[in-house]
Amino acid sequence: MQPVIPISLNDDWNVISRTILPIQYQKDYAPGVDDHTGVGDITQSFFFSPKKPTESGWIWGVGPALLIPSDNEQMSSKKWGAGPTAVFLKQENGWTYGMLANQIWSYAGTDSRPDVNATFLQPFLSYTTSHYTTFGINSESTYNREARQWSVPINLSVTQLLKIDKQLLSVQAGVRYWADTPDNVGPEHWGLRLQASFLFPK
Repeated sequence: MQPVIPISLNDDWNVISRTILPIQYQKDYAPGVDDHTGVGDITQSFFFSPKKPTESGWIWGVGPALLIPSDNEQMSSKKWGAGPTAVFLKQENGWTYGMLANQIWSYAGTDSRPDVNATFLQPFLSYTTSHYTTFGINSESTYNREARQWSVPINLSVTQLLKIDKQLLSVQAGVRYWADTPDNVGPEHWGLRLQASFLFPK
């Protein structure tokens, strides 16, 4: 679940709240470990962004990212973390491209758990047709600096904007290929991705 909420600060600036609340089902993810379902750690980001793009058309935002541990023993790092986050993108002639990134360091939590020192990179490129169909490619790559290991999924997607009664809805289907994962514990090969987003424009 990923609510994204823009909040107007004044005539020139917005703050955009982006929350990632993972509800997970993990099956056979480690030898001898039972399946688990629950809520993982929450990532809360705030982007302070000018309301108007730059003269060259770039939209950008910077701010803090916070890691909030869940109470799930199997799915939580049990660490509190914080660090900077930034996004920049440009839209022209149906194309959207840019990058979202953050770096989180842990600063408190359970001493017996490993520290968190992770870099997240999400480059993205998409094209939207006149019928509001979007074809996209992105990666949601994480580099674990403690373990010195990458997780690099590459996502190919098709998204359609719909209107049901008065409600705007974006539905997406796609495939994911894991180009790199942590040794012996990460997902491998191909996966399927489905997504639905409810939109509430002002």
